[in-house]
Amino acid sequence: MEIDGDDDYVEYVPVHKRRAMEAQKILQRKGKTSALDEDEAEKSKAQEAKPSLLMKATQLKKEVPEVSPTEQIVQQEKEMIEHLSDRKTLMSVRELAKGITYTEPLWTGWKPPLAIRRMSNKQCEAIRKQWHIIVDGDDAPPPIKNFKDMRFPEPILRKLKEKGIVQPTPIQVQGLPVILSGRDMIGIAFTGSGKTLVFVLPLIMVALQEEVMMPIVAGEGPFGLIVCPSRELARQTYEVVEQFITPLRDAGYPELRPLLCIGGVDMRSQVDVVKKGVHIVVATPGRLKDMLAKKKMNLDNCRYLCLDEADRLVDLGFEDDIREVFDHFKAQRQTVLFSATMPTKIQNFARSALVKPIVVNVGRAGAANLDVIQEVEYVKQEVKMVYLLECLQKTPPPVLIFCENKADVDDIHEYLLLKGVEAVAIHGGKDQEEREYAIKAFKSGKKDVLVATDVASKGLDFPDIQHVINYDMPAEIENYVHRIGRTGRCGKTGIATTFINRNQSETTLLDLKHLLQEAKQRIPPVLCELDDPMEEAEAIASASGVKGCAYCGGLGHRIQNCPKLEHQKTQAIVNSRRDYFGGGGYRGEI
Repeated sequence: MEIDGDDDYVEYVPVHKRRAMEAQKILQRKGKTSALDEDEAEKSKAQEAKPSLLMKATQLKKEVPEVSPTEQIVQQEKEMIEHLSDRKTLMSVRELAKGITYTEPLWTGWKPPLAIRRMSNKQCEAIRKQWHIIVDGDDAPPPIKNFKDMRFPEPILRKLKEKGIVQPTPIQVQGLPVILSGRDMIGIAFTGSGKTLVFVLPLIMVALQEEVMMPIVAGEGPFGLIVCPSRELARQTYEVVEQFITPLRDAGYPELRPLLCIGGVDMRSQVDVVKKGVHIVVATPGRLKDMLAKKKMNLDNCRYLCLDEADRLVDLGFEDDIREVFDHFKAQRQTVLFSATMPTKIQNFARSALVKPIVVNVGRAGAANLDVIQEVEYVKQEVKMVYLLECLQKTPPPVLIFCENKADVDDIHEYLLLKGVEAVAIHGGKDQEEREYAIKAFKSGKKDVLVATDVASKGLDFPDIQHVINYDMPAEIENYVHRIGRTGRCGKTGIATTFINRNQSETTLLDLKHLLQEAKQRIPPVLCELDDPMEEAEAIASASGVKGCAYCGGLGHRIQNCPKLEHQKTQAIVNSRRDYFGGGGYRGEI
């Protein structure tokens, strides 16, 4: 229906509105304020008193002080570290599920002599300052400057003297009293500083004490467990244990039986030792997990656990294996962790599981050994092999050459043999017999050169090496620190030559540049030319209290740009997908 004449159109007013208008007119005539106006006034007042969410947000933004870009980055880094540390990696599933926590350290009954116990805090601090030892933790035992006051049996003291170890190293001065007292400990010291003795000698004392109190019977044990990331390091640690057990047995002390529990060796021979009763086990994670899963061995009586090169073990590769091992403990244990590179994230993980831990730090975690002269040379990829022969002539043998991958190890080994160099090679792809022969021949001096992947970089002790060559610069600066630490051990000086070229990422090269700066070494022009973002990041470092990366310890980048963290995230995604394609089962250790 069409409306004729727009001028006559009157808008429809609802009935209640018309009534209100009429009431308004009557009230106006009487000269009174409209009740309706009052209602509206009250409503508007209420609205003013209760502002909208948009108004609130605007007011809050005005009130909050402006955050500087530096503070913003520091906050982001803090959140990232907290996010990485929220999983209690070193606690067993059983302990987490039942909420089991231990509040007091284990009692061992060991006490230092009275004169040392009576030392004041000021005297203790003076000794620590003299030896450059940093201690963090409650009620740390006093440092002891000689082995005799540590109350080791006479045969052990004689053996130390025989080996030429007359005075403890800084990590031993503080580390041995801490572990002998039964305290949990995180030990950080540069490579070649005598860390092995710090955890081996107290373990022998624990085993001896338990054996004297109640002799072990068939199928029992162990009392103590040492876990190492590689078979070679496990064998080396086992040999150190044997060196100190033999003189004790010869002197009439109870016999202690050690066991080397590694992959690549027939399990039956290892099970036979367990059947007799075993006191000390030195193991790699893969074989240890296998033995425990098949119930060939148990940790019911185990009260001492050492993770050697703990950062390597707690890394993604062995994280689950270590947690499974923790599941087999039936009671509280004393836990000690050792490494030359112990980034903040691993210290945070460790603190969640350790009981009142004491951190003993000799030098910055991840710092290079100052007894090593570091030489960095720019060498093009195609001439590396030829230049390697020239480098071998810098020092007399033995020389250690490190490569990133197995194929390069085999190529260099073959090339050196063709050139008449007495060389052996070792990597994860070789069988156990070949690996053992290579290490033995190199250590005994039959072979002059050992070509290896990072399997030989962690913890292995080659006392006479004067020269380490990095054929490739490793992607992670931690590996570089471990590699060059194979020389310059026990106070001797060594040389480390590293080949770099455009194949390396800028982050890795910046880490290397900062490490050389810290150790006051010569920096080659190719590294000086790099744009260094860390020069601008000094303000962030001072605000956060963390120099460099809190995740991997590299000095050339912050945690946001950490290549190791990126790699770990990628690996985690790959591993989470593996199950869909029929993956699984036990992972073989290095």
